[in-house]
Amino acid sequence: MKVKGSHVVLSSVLLFAGFLIAFSYQLTSDNSYPQAAGDSQWKVEDDLRNNILMQQSVNRNLTEELRLIQAEMSRVEEEVANHERRYFNLVEDMDKLRMLTGAVAVIGEGIEITLDDAEFIPDDQHANNFIVHEQHVQKVIDELLVTGAEAIAVNGHRINQNSYIQCIGPVIEIDGNRSFAPFTITAIGESEQLNLAVNLSGGVVDQLVQDNVEVRVEKKNDVLLDPFYEEGDMS
Repeated sequence: MKVKGSHVVLSSVLLFAGFLIAFSYQLTSDNSYPQAAGDSQWKVEDDLRNNILMQQSVNRNLTEELRLIQAEMSRVEEEVANHERRYFNLVEDMDKLRMLTGAVAVIGEGIEITLDDAEFIPDDQHANNFIVHEQHVQKVIDELLVTGAEAIAVNGHRINQNSYIQCIGPVIEIDGNRSFAPFTITAIGESEQLNLAVNLSGGVVDQLVQDNVEVRVEKKNDVLLDPFYEEGDMS
């Protein structure tokens, strides 16, 4: 068979066209890989971003929950502290009340004041004007209480809120117990404060001296006062 020129040209054209198609397909295939890789990377980053946002939301919720728990704990701690303060104050008040009522023994620093009848009585004076009376003892007790004495005893007899003092001739009766001069009034409290109070100019000591009562005041480092005993308690 004789090959004509037109056949050669057509074959060349077809061969060139086939080459172009093959090259275009190869180029298209090569360009599709980066796009596919880019799409995959974008999905990974998007998932990661969504996870971060979700975790941030969870953290915010946990932070708010923690804040509420801490606030509740602070409220409970403050309430407990208030209960403890009230309990402490109640116990302290009860202790003071027991001391003032003479229900318990008390030990501590304090002061001792001794009242005695005058040693010298002028011939032209009545002896009653030179002895210790119940009002003298009561005046000292009142001054000590006002000054802050925690507990008081007279000749060892504990004074309480129901105590009474009265004169019976030359003696003084305290809650039914008779006492003779000298009368030693012992008080527990801040010794310096009690001492200053009774020795003020024009105060209790000066008034007693004017009434011809001999007075001695002494600060004490250790004072022990027994509790108050009613009649029959010691039996």
